[in-house]
Amino acid sequence: MMQFLRRWVVAVGLVMGASALSPIAAAAPGGTIIPLYPEGSVTSLGVPEVSDKLTSGETMIYDVSEPTLELFRPAPGRANGTAMIIAPGGGFLALGYTFGGTDIAKALAARGIAAFVLKYRTIRSGDGPMRMPDVHMKEMELVMARAKDGTPVEMPPFAGEPHAVEDGARAMTIVRQRASEWGVDPHRIGLIGFSAGAYLAADLAIGDVASRPDFVGLMYGGLRTPVPAGAPPAFIAGAADDEYQPEDPVLLYNAWRQAGAAAELHSYERGGHGFDLRQQGTTSDYWFDEFIWWMQSRGFMPESNQPR
Repeated sequence: MMQFLRRWVVAVGLVMGASALSPIAAAAPGGTIIPLYPEGSVTSLGVPEVSDKLTSGETMIYDVSEPTLELFRPAPGRANGTAMIIAPGGGFLALGYTFGGTDIAKALAARGIAAFVLKYRTIRSGDGPMRMPDVHMKEMELVMARAKDGTPVEMPPFAGEPHAVEDGARAMTIVRQRASEWGVDPHRIGLIGFSAGAYLAADLAIGDVASRPDFVGLMYGGLRTPVPAGAPPAFIAGAADDEYQPEDPVLLYNAWRQAGAAAELHSYERGGHGFDLRQQGTTSDYWFDEFIWWMQSRGFMPESNQPR
């Protein structure tokens, strides 16, 4: 059990805007930090936010009480009017902020897309080196059992999911309200989520119409139903050798298609849980280019920004 949970922590680590009342905070390296809410308006977890730098180069952020967006803008003359909100993974316990966050944002900005990394609220972490509270241990036991028996059952909501989804909806509102300020078409705002972030993205895609993204990327996870006929187009990707959620991409695709909503599925032979932009020598290495091509084919970005 503990060996599995250690692997899970590593895996979720790999995947893992302001209103008129909310000032823009000081710029961070590479991005501008935008608070989602006025300071002090969100109940604190009661502990300071902390981050761990893993030997892999990933940054894990825990105990997030003050959610933000980090904006990465395209170089002058490169912007194409498309925006993307990025929801990192981390089991709603933490956020894998580099590999499934800022690295993705920089790659999107290089394609002319205004990219926003969403640092959404997490649950309070536990004591010890793995930082896992009891509620998260139980959630991971359920993930284990579900992956082992292959039963196509939907995961119940995670403990931190409601607050994360609330933050995602707030982020969508902010980017749409300030679209002209950032040179963004308010009808071309997507949301891509990784692992736990895919659940957040799916929740928004099938939820209240006002906060639905115009398109979504659901990466290795995120099975949420029922999917309405008006759900936005979805790019769904995962690997057959995913240790934790191997069935979710196919189940998601079937749910989207049965609802009559547009979807594209990429089920890679290998890639595991948490493939990102780092090369592994598998076909999943090409997911980002395929995602860009899919956006172009759907009219969400011009072909002139095709990867070279």
